[in-house]
Amino acid sequence: MLMSLAQWLQTLSPELGFLRVFQYLTFRALMAALTALVVGLAAGPAVIRRLRALKIGQPVRGYAMETHLAKSGTPTMGGVLVLFAIAIATLLWFDLSNRFVWIVMWVTLGFGAIGWVDDWRKVVNKDPEGMRSREKYMWQSIIGLVAAVYLLFSISESSNWRVMELFVNWVRSGFALDFPPKTNLIVPFFKEISYPLGGIGFVILTYLVIVGASNAVNLTDGLDGLAIMPVVMVGSALGVFAYVTGNAMYSRYLLFPSIPGAGELLVFCSAMAGAGLAFLWFNTHPAQVFMGDVGALALGGALGTVAVIVRQEIVFFIMGGIFVVEAISVMAQVSWFKYTKRKYGEGRRVLKMAPLHHHFEKSGWRETQVVVRFWIITMLLCLVGLSTLKLR
Repeated sequence: MLMSLAQWLQTLSPELGFLRVFQYLTFRALMAALTALVVGLAAGPAVIRRLRALKIGQPVRGYAMETHLAKSGTPTMGGVLVLFAIAIATLLWFDLSNRFVWIVMWVTLGFGAIGWVDDWRKVVNKDPEGMRSREKYMWQSIIGLVAAVYLLFSISESSNWRVMELFVNWVRSGFALDFPPKTNLIVPFFKEISYPLGGIGFVILTYLVIVGASNAVNLTDGLDGLAIMPVVMVGSALGVFAYVTGNAMYSRYLLFPSIPGAGELLVFCSAMAGAGLAFLWFNTHPAQVFMGDVGALALGGALGTVAVIVRQEIVFFIMGGIFVVEAISVMAQVSWFKYTKRKYGEGRRVLKMAPLHHHFEKSGWRETQVVVRFWIITMLLCLVGLSTLKLR
């Protein structure tokens, strides 16, 4: 918005040439991060007071850790603060004509709406389970599939009209159209190894990445500050990949697919980092507010969508290793429990408690130890992911 305003003002008065700075992506990205940080810090106390006044307190499940019982009643749905700061900062500083930022915003707010309904049912209906899994996955699937189909063509074409034309031709051809190499699955650490996915394969992979990331971040959000800092770190690293992918010179030099317009995602990633740090100010132990599903589902979906656009699904899998392991720990625990209950008549567990962070708490780690150590691991994994920029 401010970029368009600056361009308009320059046409009115040549003396305002200094406004050309608004055209620089790096400047707008830094300002987006600063704007989101300031908005989040300024609005945080008011949001928390409002949540307390509405008695939107976090219900604690009966089987939760004993040390978490004291958290019952702490305001939840604090993710609205993060989404508000991201939306304000992004709308102010990104190029309004960029289709990639709009689709990421659509996925983010769509998953945020699902999380809002889930949290609302937990609070208003006093149901700790919230939205039932089938209903939640249905809405996640709708958003994920729509985004996947759109990205299949928008990565290849710069015109939305051309995107619609290609989609119609793809359906008429029986889903048999050929797609350019930039839609292939890129293997990190190798110069020219990538696997063609085809249209259907791309849609399936994109759906799994977006929905999987959304739920993985949601499962990780179980301790004060545990999920938000990895989101900040992974999102910032993906912003670097977006900048490289969107720059024809850098992408050619580093042997990355050139995707015009992808660089603008750096503004969104910077806004997400700034909003995340602002939220951490209030979410650090002992937390004044919890993110809730409204924030966790939205941020996970945003990370997954950005990773697909910059064609770094595998690198995202590496950098978001904490999210991946947390999700796997839940799947392994549930699967093994159901299998042993069916076979032996008594359910058995792989971990002391799932997700994985609760297992370490049960093993004697303090909450802050789990959180900071998971942050350190995420930082190392992000460095490994960033190393793929050059180690190819």
